[in-house]
Amino acid sequence: MDTILSKKRHILECIATHKDSNILLGDVPLSIPVLDTNLYNLTPEEAAFFKTQIGIDDDEELKRHILDVQTKAYKVAPYPCIHGFTFLKLNISTYPVYQHILKLGRERPGAVLLDIGCCFGVDARKAAADGFPVENIIASDINNEFLTLSHELFRTAPSSYPGCFIPGDIFDPAFLRIAELSEDVSSAPATDLSSLESLNPLRGRISVINATRLFHLFNEDKQLHLARALAGLLSAQPGSVICGDQIGALEKGFTGNNLSGSQLFAHCPETWTSMWDGNVFEKGSVKVETDLLDRIVHGKQLYLLRWSVTRL
Repeated sequence: MDTILSKKRHILECIATHKDSNILLGDVPLSIPVLDTNLYNLTPEEAAFFKTQIGIDDDEELKRHILDVQTKAYKVAPYPCIHGFTFLKLNISTYPVYQHILKLGRERPGAVLLDIGCCFGVDARKAAADGFPVENIIASDINNEFLTLSHELFRTAPSSYPGCFIPGDIFDPAFLRIAELSEDVSSAPATDLSSLESLNPLRGRISVINATRLFHLFNEDKQLHLARALAGLLSAQPGSVICGDQIGALEKGFTGNNLSGSQLFAHCPETWTSMWDGNVFEKGSVKVETDLLDRIVHGKQLYLLRWSVTRL
């Protein structure tokens, strides 16, 4: 909790000096541009999702509501995903493993989904809307205010949305420590997720981990640390999966090929695969699938590495 409060104080100090200041998002220094409402642009699928989930049918009313929440979020942490509205993207449903994820939710007793580094938890909400049992979904972010704003964005409350929110720092061992990989393939006993204050009690219990736009915020060593920490949470049952996307590259190394304009450490498909299969997990015990996508986002070209790691 001290880590979260310290990070928040640092961000607020930077905001006070406005757009000429910098903040750190993970290991990435960022400037603080002024909000630009012209960047607001929902796809038809996104618009339909938010209208249904929020209960607003009018396009302009929906836009005003989202802009109001965006403004509040930007005061908490002026991240590129808030500035550019990418926090509204339904990322998890675009992954090739998405139907497999929903099947786990339907067919595996007690299957738990963790949306880590979730921002407003939009992916968690999307999975819940598509049938993954909402009481078995955890959304986690270092900024607890984002989790509170998730309720404001979706006009819900803990009583009406029983999904679990757990704030915490993924590099704080009191919240998420590296643990031995689970080899227990038996069904795990039910856990009251609402009573948890960290992810550590869930070692070997989680069936699905979604890590969207998270790994590229950290250097190579921290990416490996995070991969090992998340792997320790994953169930040993075949089909358990970790998935996500992040800035990628044709060759491993630092790249400015991203929206922040800062140098990020990016893996290529080959090095990302070898990290998981043979380093994090015993070689041959997982299936790693990757796609390196060439994208234009807000006028900038970038490579997006979309991936999944499935236990065999």
